[in-house]
Amino acid sequence: MLIGFAGLGRMGRPMAEHLASAGHAVHAFDPMADTAPGSVRLVGNPVALADTEISISMLPDGVVTRALVTDSLRAAAPGHLHIVMGTVGPQVVHELAALPWIEVIDAPVSGSVAMAEAATITTMVGASPEQYERVRPLLAAMTAAQFHAGPAGAGSTAKLAVNTVLAGLSQAVAEGILLAQAAGLDPATFYGVLAASAAGAPYVGYKRQAYLAPDTTPVAAPVALIRKDLGLALELAHRHRLTLPGSEAAFAVLDDAVDAGLAEADMAEVLTTLRRSNALALSEILSPTSQTGALQ
Repeated sequence: MLIGFAGLGRMGRPMAEHLASAGHAVHAFDPMADTAPGSVRLVGNPVALADTEISISMLPDGVVTRALVTDSLRAAAPGHLHIVMGTVGPQVVHELAALPWIEVIDAPVSGSVAMAEAATITTMVGASPEQYERVRPLLAAMTAAQFHAGPAGAGSTAKLAVNTVLAGLSQAVAEGILLAQAAGLDPATFYGVLAASAAGAPYVGYKRQAYLAPDTTPVAAPVALIRKDLGLALELAHRHRLTLPGSEAAFAVLDDAVDAGLAEADMAEVLTTLRRSNALALSEILSPTSQTGALQ
């Protein structure tokens, strides 16, 4: 099958390569990419993606996703189906799915860059049953688990709900490390306890080095990205007149991290933000003269 793919970023690049490895002809567009992975063919204009049977976007936000579908795919043949795999929120998906000349569904993913490279990420799909069956083999080439969440937009809703939990978990891990360290525990020792405890979610396991050695650990999910996703989740919550105090608090810390110049750092560096905001208390607690008292 001839597939169009827009967005060869951290996640999109290995995903496009998996499709090509599965035997599909993949034409990809990314204005920032000089090369394409494997047998993926790089095209110079996104309009070329309209000549494919199915196209996929793995783009950073709703603005560029909307522009791709409404402008570049305007000349797509009848029956062309576009899969929105970036996190853009259900409102954008509903808008695009209502266009009369193209089919649009959503299938955002959850997982790290390493998981995208290993094709072990999860996707949540918003589509009709017929559309879901049509795209499931393609999604299975890129992901380990596929969940049909409901009609178009349902996948994005599920993704935002997942990232609400993820942002809260990231914040909670950082606070746990900070508290343990302030009370005299070695952070690495505490992290081992945490990973083996009732709170030891998969995220805790694979983010160990990001929390303990951020300077030498590649960025998997930057602060700016999770902040964007959590902002979309809070917009959705407010639209439904919900108050999410934990998410509001996590968003405030992510804001602080961006203001501190950590936008492109890994999301685990909320710990750095907390350490900076608690610098005075930590310096007093962890000073040589206070170590004995801290450990009693």
